[in-house]
Amino acid sequence: MLDSLLAGALADAAERRERTSLADVEAAALARPAALDALAALAPADRVKIIAEVKRASPSRGDLAAIPDPALQAARYEQGGASAISVLTEGRRFKGTLADLTAVRERVTLPVLRKDFVADPYQVFEARAAGADLVLLIVAALDQPALAGLHALIGELGMTALVEAHDADELARAADLGARLVGVNARNLSTFELDQTLFGSLADRFPADAIRVAESAVTTPDDVRRYRADGADVVLVGEALVTGDPVATLRAFLA
Repeated sequence: MLDSLLAGALADAAERRERTSLADVEAAALARPAALDALAALAPADRVKIIAEVKRASPSRGDLAAIPDPALQAARYEQGGASAISVLTEGRRFKGTLADLTAVRERVTLPVLRKDFVADPYQVFEARAAGADLVLLIVAALDQPALAGLHALIGELGMTALVEAHDADELARAADLGARLVGVNARNLSTFELDQTLFGSLADRFPADAIRVAESAVTTPDDVRRYRADGADVVLVGEALVTGDPVATLRAFLA
């Protein structure tokens, strides 16, 4: 599944590159105002922080919500107390677009994450041109030289990489990068099965100075409480927020 998603994302990026050159995307990225400081926004605090996700669909669950106005959805997340907004920009299986990210960036004051299958520098420049402050990098999708190159480019553009791991070896690779924002996804991106215990089993393997993000498998306040008890500084939540009242749900999770 991961290989398929990655191949599709790269094919779509190549099509966009035919319409808009790398040079033009670079120029647009460099013309953007400075990215927001995501590390400051997500820094450990006396309560858990939440990255709230704009997510229309997924390969495992199909259609979740139409979200005709992603900027309004993000504004509700900000009202509910989110610390950052994640926008899925993958179009084939998640039904997102870069235009969603741009619309969200124009509406909210919080850092915005481009969540996609990023493996080409062109996608990083696209993210900054669209207004992203953070970019997801999935360790399992990249060899170490490619991962390091993309991580460095994200930093050079003033953004923050959310480096996502799924096992101890991938966490070690994140540490080798000097990654400051590191997530563990409870969903296995090869099989799309969930393991709610994965974060807790790996909590002591995070880089010592990294902000620890727990991703996926959040449907109730108890799920947030469990991740927090296991050492999460931040929890990334998507489906529970798009299928219910986002403001009330966020406030319950934060409480």
